[in-house]
Amino acid sequence: ELANDLGVGRATLYRWVGSRDALLGEVLWSLSEHGLAMARARAQGDGVDWFLSIYNAFGDVIVESAAVRHFAETEPECALRVMTTQVSPQQRRVIDYYRDLLIEARDTKGLRLRLDPETLAFVLVRVAESFLWTDLITGEEPDLTKAREVARMILSGDAV
Repeated sequence: ELANDLGVGRATLYRWVGSRDALLGEVLWSLSEHGLAMARARAQGDGVDWFLSIYNAFGDVIVESAAVRHFAETEPECALRVMTTQVSPQQRRVIDYYRDLLIEARDTKGLRLRLDPETLAFVLVRVAESFLWTDLITGEEPDLTKAREVARMILSGDAV
């Protein structure tokens, strides 16, 4: 459908992006980038609270996205692969975005980082994925509350 809309063949479209997974990752990233920008624009507080306001709002965007949920429900293996591995740009770009936010929070918002920003961003993304996609991984219901508690504990060093 996308190839048709662009007036090119499917082969050309895949040649542009590399694979179906990469194409899906680009589409997901365009949605994510918009959601992250909205969350950042609304962020309040300092330090841990500022970062977590973005982290939490982005989790809400994912949960509330009918398109993302439909993708996860109709193609669960593909969705996990595209959203959580290196086969698409999605996970790497979210990690990079969080790394940059952590650096900004450290430099301008008083956040004391307990790990280097790259490692911390990776861990926070994996925590969110683990609880967000629990239904695809273990069959249990997703629980963003747990992801948020773990993220706060990692960032603040305090038990929730």
